[in-house]
Amino acid sequence: MSINATLFVQAIVFLILVLFTMKFVWPPIAKALDERAQKIADGLSAADKAKSELTAVNKRVEQELAQTRNETTSRLADADRRAQSIIEEAKARATEEGNKLIAAARAEAEQQAIQAREALREQVAALAVKGAEQILRKEVNASVHADLLNRLKTEL
Repeated sequence: MSINATLFVQAIVFLILVLFTMKFVWPPIAKALDERAQKIADGLSAADKAKSELTAVNKRVEQELAQTRNETTSRLADADRRAQSIIEEAKARATEEGNKLIAAARAEAEQQAIQAREALREQVAALAVKGAEQILRKEVNASVHADLLNRLKTEL
């Protein structure tokens, strides 16, 4: 066989192999490559979408954290105001109670002073009567002179 015929037969076999490969082998390989490229593109778009969702969620979380901080701060401020209010109210009640106790003590002291004055007046009246007895050298009858003794008490 000559080299030309061998080359011609090899060219025909190569051409048959190329046609067979293009008809039966190449389409599944191209299809697999296209599917793989589509999966990669879908994965990248899903990653981009997840990244944008993550950014949005982070923004929402930051907003909620800021809102929670503000609410916490306002609640703490309210609690402080309530505590101060309770303290002021307790101080006012204590002051009021102290004033009542002071007023009661003053009234009691005044009552005792009045009683002491009355007792002192009676003693002074008794001493005056004794002094008058001594001066007059006779006995003064308290029941007979009750009016005179009462006037003496009021003058003292």
